[in-house]
Amino acid sequence: MPEHAGEALGQGHSTLAERLSAVQAAVEDACRAAGRDPSGVDLIPVTKFHGPELVAALADLGVRRFAESRHPEARDKIESLAEREGLEWHFVGQIQTKKARQIAQYVDAVHSIDRPGLVDALSTIERELPLPVFVQVNMTPDPARGGVQPDELDALVEHVLSTPALELKGLMCVAPLGAEPRASFAELRELSSRIQSTATSARALSMGMSNDFREAIENGATHLRIGAAITGKRPDRT
Repeated sequence: MPEHAGEALGQGHSTLAERLSAVQAAVEDACRAAGRDPSGVDLIPVTKFHGPELVAALADLGVRRFAESRHPEARDKIESLAEREGLEWHFVGQIQTKKARQIAQYVDAVHSIDRPGLVDALSTIERELPLPVFVQVNMTPDPARGGVQPDELDALVEHVLSTPALELKGLMCVAPLGAEPRASFAELRELSSRIQSTATSARALSMGMSNDFREAIENGATHLRIGAAITGKRPDRT
């Protein structure tokens, strides 16, 4: 339905504050329709390609969690906002193994753990507390897309659990383009139930973006990664 599309949700809301308010209201409506408490769903604006001034403006509106997916854009943006206290940064993009330790130095959580080599690269990071991470599951047969295949999930989960530097929070997925998102979200929910036999506290589900967050909420999403519906059109890049 058109009202489920991120662009449609943003239409008629010309300011950042209006777009944020519209998305927050839509999330609350979706939670009520699903019989869920909105406080159990974290809304995380994805601010890639936008400058630190947009993050600052969202922070002024009460937002504290932000997502980035490109290094070193994320590093530089976070550094420029270092004086802003209380901001929480989530990395949601694919990570090159050689960049993993650098990314771990400036983020508060990683949503895209997808292979043993990445876990190994993060195993020697030095932090006061373990780094919260999500294992990303590939909901397509295409190995080029990010995420571990479902039949390899249990082994990767065990690898994360055996790595003291990491804290497994749950699973993450991106619904395939052009497909009904409910099927992917329902599958991730089932996989989450499966891994909880060994990862008892890994109950979080990072799924749902501008176009499909309602379907994600229906299936138990705890972390929504929403970009354009809040941030608006990407700025022109030169």
